[in-house]
Amino acid sequence: MINTTLRIVLVSKPTIALSPRISRAKTAICWLVVLAGTGTLLAQNTEFEKSFQRGTEATRSGQWDEAAQAFTKATTLDPASAPAYLNLGLSRLQQGRLDDAETALNRAATLAPKLRGAHLFLGIARYRKNDYPGASAALKREVQLDPHNAQALMWLGVVQLGAGDAEAASASLDEAAKLKPGDVDILYHRGRAHMLVSKESYEQMYQADPQSWRVHQALAQSFVEADRLEDAAKECEIALQLRPLEPGLHEELGDIYWKQNQLEKAEATFKEELKIDDQSLSSIYKLAVVSLERSKPEVTASLLQDLLHRSPAYPDAQYQLGRAEAQLGQVNAAIESFNAVLADKRQTDSEAKRQSYYQLAQLYRRAQRPEESKAALDSFMRLKQEADAAQAQKLQDKLKRSPESQQEAR
Repeated sequence: MINTTLRIVLVSKPTIALSPRISRAKTAICWLVVLAGTGTLLAQNTEFEKSFQRGTEATRSGQWDEAAQAFTKATTLDPASAPAYLNLGLSRLQQGRLDDAETALNRAATLAPKLRGAHLFLGIARYRKNDYPGASAALKREVQLDPHNAQALMWLGVVQLGAGDAEAASASLDEAAKLKPGDVDILYHRGRAHMLVSKESYEQMYQADPQSWRVHQALAQSFVEADRLEDAAKECEIALQLRPLEPGLHEELGDIYWKQNQLEKAEATFKEELKIDDQSLSSIYKLAVVSLERSKPEVTASLLQDLLHRSPAYPDAQYQLGRAEAQLGQVNAAIESFNAVLADKRQTDSEAKRQSYYQLAQLYRRAQRPEESKAALDSFMRLKQEADAAQAQKLQDKLKRSPESQQEAR
């Protein structure tokens, strides 16, 4: 079973609000108490309402046994109260009494089939009992009631993962991620689901044809992800021996050589790719940049001019062309290229913008244009300071989220 934590919202009459959330950092269930509704929460004029309120107060203080006793009494006094059964089920879930939790939550869902959250927590209780079919049925019902409930979709994906259906889990978690793009729990489980789908696909591919070049290509890619570049290169070379004219394979091998800083091999391999596929814009770009790193700016300029003719908005190409022109001593052309980078509203790479200002500062100085050189340098320094401040803030936020910081805060 996947290690999960549940944040549960207590239901209070007459309305409810529910907000479950997984956290991988903890192992115990925590409760978020929200007493919904407007006006007076509960007028304590009946025994049922007094019991319900006692359950609410016990929940607030973390006294789960007392909460369960109070909500049990409330269900006895009003056997038709779905919210009372829901809160009883949540108390039992907190106690780890899963059978009792399932019974109470099932009763809540039976009494009020459209009660938001009842099917969600019923599904979670069943999941914790390893009843994946039952959990899936309950969670699918919750999603039917509220198609935009990202948490219900996430839990459905978690259940499907537990049941071994990675493809279905990927679909559910993809939908959840669309609804809550920044939820780290959803993203974690989504990434895990997609990794399992990839793993299953590779296993099926190997079983279908263990000698296939695709097997070696897949191994090469996995070695790249593991930063085992030497092994990756060997597997990619084997794939090329089996499939020497396959478009894209030489480019993959060139990427590996480039990561290894074997620039001569990378350059030769990208050239081989272009012999097979002369329309590969990415290979043209990579060959151009590698050539520039090998002090061949004339080759770079020629390649990038052709690339920009074919695809004027190709990412980073104008910036690299400016670098090549600067190395060739074509000052005015380089200034024009770097200014084009800055003028391009589609340019989102802040590093390219910063470096363009830096290059312009140097070029304007060579062109005896001191005021423009100073303005470009000032712009570079401003963007650099902003980038440094943003990086420092990210580091500070990361430190705040560290277990050590959280322990000190407690």
